[in-house]
Amino acid sequence: MLTLHNITKNFGALQVLKGIDLHIAPSEIVSIVGPSGAGKTTLLQIMGTLDTPTTGTVFINGTDTTHLSPRQLATFRNTNLGFVFQFHQLLPEFTALENIMIPGLISMEGKGSPHRSTRQLRERALQLLQNLQLADRASHKPNQLSGGEKQRIAVARALINNPAVILADEPSGSLDTQNRTELHQLFFDLRQQYGHTFVIVTHDETLSHQADRTIHLVDGQIQADPTILEDVMEE
Repeated sequence: MLTLHNITKNFGALQVLKGIDLHIAPSEIVSIVGPSGAGKTTLLQIMGTLDTPTTGTVFINGTDTTHLSPRQLATFRNTNLGFVFQFHQLLPEFTALENIMIPGLISMEGKGSPHRSTRQLRERALQLLQNLQLADRASHKPNQLSGGEKQRIAVARALINNPAVILADEPSGSLDTQNRTELHQLFFDLRQQYGHTFVIVTHDETLSHQADRTIHLVDGQIQADPTILEDVMEE
């Protein structure tokens, strides 16, 4: 599904990522944890083709994204990847329904989804709202929504093009305890319903423990899972 080989990233003389090798399987939910400055967000941006590595390759669904042109990369990103950010990044002038539809409209303009009409796109957006129990918020603008509702709208937007991988950067960081718990459960419900792969950068210990696998990133390198080390030592 998603394979990184020998990923490094330099910003001038500063090396942020130092030879990352990682494979994430289809429908896996993986959390990435580590101290501030460890390179978590940089790694997520490279996975999402929002940034390019200094060295190394990124394969998504068998495509080597490091060899795509900027235009090809934009089309690939729009149709294969979904993004959820900490502060939802909804456009304030558009309704919840319109915000969800935006990636789909972009895909249609770029002919990334030539067989889907605007009507079909709207129907999918409405269905996502229904699935996320937000059907009555379709015409509301972001300033009329709660924090939890905004983040669920952001999740629906990430799902609109039915991407293979959802990448989330501290998605529950701005939420209270109840909304955080509901959002975490939503990821697992969506995986069960749609089969999406989730890669989540988080400081939330509860979410990291719930994930199928936790990647520990320290000083730009993946560290062995300490629980695995403990098991090996006990044996």
